[in-house]
Amino acid sequence: MQLLKKLWKPPLIIYFLIPILIITLLFSNLASASVTVTGIEFIGEATLPTGLSFKKTEVGGLSGITYDHKTDLYYAISDDRGGKAPSRFYTLKIDLSQGKLTKNGVEPVAVTTLLNANNTPFIPGITDTEGIALTKKSTVFISSEGDVQQLINPFIQEFSLSSGQTIKTLPIPDKFLPDSTGQKGVRNNLAFESLTITPDENSLFTASENALIQDGAAAKPDTGTPCRILQYNLLTNQPEKEFLYQTEPVTSLFNLTGKFASGLPDLLALDNQGHLLSIERSFTGLGFAIFLFQVSLENADDIHNIDSIELIDTKKLNSVQKKLLLDLRTLDVALDNIEGLTLGPKLPNGEPSLILVSDNNFNGLQTSQILAFKLKIASPLTKFWNLLRVPST
Repeated sequence: MQLLKKLWKPPLIIYFLIPILIITLLFSNLASASVTVTGIEFIGEATLPTGLSFKKTEVGGLSGITYDHKTDLYYAISDDRGGKAPSRFYTLKIDLSQGKLTKNGVEPVAVTTLLNANNTPFIPGITDTEGIALTKKSTVFISSEGDVQQLINPFIQEFSLSSGQTIKTLPIPDKFLPDSTGQKGVRNNLAFESLTITPDENSLFTASENALIQDGAAAKPDTGTPCRILQYNLLTNQPEKEFLYQTEPVTSLFNLTGKFASGLPDLLALDNQGHLLSIERSFTGLGFAIFLFQVSLENADDIHNIDSIELIDTKKLNSVQKKLLLDLRTLDVALDNIEGLTLGPKLPNGEPSLILVSDNNFNGLQTSQILAFKLKIASPLTKFWNLLRVPST
């Protein structure tokens, strides 16, 4: 037997197949790899003043942002309901070429008016556009919160990036739609603020900013709220799954206004495996509390068949897993009304950037604030080689 082993030589093709198999395994692993943020570093702030005029529009209400790596441009949606100018998004240049963001590092370069199915601008008061996500087809998906008090439904629509023309509308599950009884659906101004698409563009995610009326109470001081993350299959353009996302309790501070605001204003898909970043925002009268979380949907239960969370024992549900990545109050920055986030370009050191943007509410006491960060991400390639590594003895 030993003699046979010495005499037998593997066919030459084996020497060609082994590298091919390794490369195939490598790229298969990379395609399905999950992304984990292992660190975050603040690299600068810029602001656009309230009242800034650009192409006969007032720049403001920036509630969502998305990045085009092919052109190194950003697209930021305005939540203006038509009072300042028709519904629109802005094209921005954000200069991170030096590995940081300076106070004058943001510049609007274009504005695009959104057009309805009749190819005309939306009537004032019809839209409350909050979320925006870019596709590889030179289109953007945009979410609108609608207006519950006027029974105007929220929407998620796809628009041409160049012309702003409506391309298609995604169906909204009935449980999210308001009705005349006020017993179900999204709450006014607490609907679809968030919007993000996975890198493979197979899935789109949005979420209710607070609990649906039939799911529980809205957020209030020292109390969180159960939101729903809604997942669409973009291959079928149909809603597919829903997940329970429990927000943190509203930060309780001395309040002079009597008004409170808290919830889930945006999501950002990091990979195709259900790993995202989320923003949670609280306003309690003396400034904003902003939290950035890493989110995993991997072990969360699909609740799309549950019409009312309030009627079941939520302790038996696996909700979305969250891990605090950053409490922005630890930064040496006066925080504004942060509502949107997107991954930006690779920085000069090769690490990815993250951009956050604020909605100034067209309020002279606020600004459109842009914050930049450097992310440290666990490399899928590193994970792969770690799997192959033989422990030293």
